[in-house]
Amino acid sequence: MISVLVVDDDPIACSSHVAYVDRVPGFRAVASAVTAAAAIRRLSQTDGPVIDLILLDMNLPDRHGLEIIRALRAGRHPADVIAVTSARELETVRAAISSGVVQYLLKPFAFATLRERLERYAAYRQSVLGNTAGSPGRPATAAGQSEVDALLGTLRAPGTAVPAGLLGQTVAATARALQSAGELSAPQLAESLGTSRVTARRYLEHLVEIGTATREHRYGGAGRPIVVYRWT
Repeated sequence: MISVLVVDDDPIACSSHVAYVDRVPGFRAVASAVTAAAAIRRLSQTDGPVIDLILLDMNLPDRHGLEIIRALRAGRHPADVIAVTSARELETVRAAISSGVVQYLLKPFAFATLRERLERYAAYRQSVLGNTAGSPGRPATAAGQSEVDALLGTLRAPGTAVPAGLLGQTVAATARALQSAGELSAPQLAESLGTSRVTARRYLEHLVEIGTATREHRYGGAGRPIVVYRWT
């Protein structure tokens, strides 16, 4: 059983994430905290279950989530961290990854999204712990690059790679435009980005495929229906 500490300054979100964790087989939320101070106190406790994983919000009222991670590493605590936050600043994302965060999940999200990330983490953890026994006097080692790549790939969410023929910066621009507008048609996006309608539709369809947008056919007057994409 993987013991989880949920840290979020919003009590409602915190309770929801605790409930989400407890719905995933193999995981149990053993503690929660709405401040950094409470989280650090729980991590320093020697009684009770050892925390294996922290679902950590970045924007806490007393200290930034990154400070918790630094305190965690300074104290040599073995817990892994999944950032569960609305912090979208790329500098925060970069700093979190540099600090060893194994996943970075943006709020809001559906239960299925968190479940998928937790299941991937469990598979990664099992792969690592199942191969760390080694031989007497020698630590376990990876068989080669392919094994290391496989371990890292276990944590990677499906569909996050940009398909051939699409540009990462245009995917990001499409996502920003759709999030800002709430919903867009391909012609509207094409005008915004200065691309053709066909190109705009390809990028919007990619967002649908990776689950950050939905597609809806709208029927107005005579003629073909309009396809509208909505940010999720």
